[in-house]
Amino acid sequence: MPDITLHDTRCGEGPPLLLLHGNGEDGGYFAQQTAYFSKKYTVYALDTRGHGKSPRGTAPFTIRQFAADLLGFMDAQAIGRADILGFSDGGNIALTFALAHPERVGRLILNGANLDPSGVKGAVQLPIVLGYWMASRFAKRSPRARRNAELLGLMVNEPHIPPEALRSLHVPTLVIVGTRDMIRASHSRLIARSLPDSRLVTLAGDHFIAAKRPGDFNRAVEAFLDDTLVKESGSI
Repeated sequence: MPDITLHDTRCGEGPPLLLLHGNGEDGGYFAQQTAYFSKKYTVYALDTRGHGKSPRGTAPFTIRQFAADLLGFMDAQAIGRADILGFSDGGNIALTFALAHPERVGRLILNGANLDPSGVKGAVQLPIVLGYWMASRFAKRSPRARRNAELLGLMVNEPHIPPEALRSLHVPTLVIVGTRDMIRASHSRLIARSLPDSRLVTLAGDHFIAAKRPGDFNRAVEAFLDDTLVKESGSI
């Protein structure tokens, strides 16, 4: 059992849709998605371990641990299977979770996810590496530096998902990114190409398209969910 209970904000009625935010954020990042999708789904906007209102606990601060926390949350809420939308590190958590527990995932939306740190553009990754190095130096003397080191360490050291591992994941997946995303376009294409049942959508904007271009983002996600729902029902 997890050593913590994740905080969530939920609204709406219908099948469960779980929203996983990015590094250093909380479920509030998805304010525009929570309101929009609550018309058709019970939307759960979670706070990852050590983020928002979720406690840090004592377990490792890793993508794999966050995926284990998600399993614990679903079990505690009696959610047998859910659609999952993950942004940035939340996308990495969602993908890690789906690979470990594919039977618990209906559809998967990966927004700005990456398989390993090389998927992040160098101009973005270099300051993160430098920040991690500086925070790590002072982590023993400063709680703030220790927290920064943990957060930045997730982007410097994780995830580690081999592309070939995606070939066994037969879950309908939307890979959605911005034209000016911090994730390399070639890396996003690699993710989509490696998944057997996926589609890639690129929208005008940067890494934060869900927050900055919610109309375009929500319509693209809704189209994917509606289309795969029809296919799953056997109507096509």
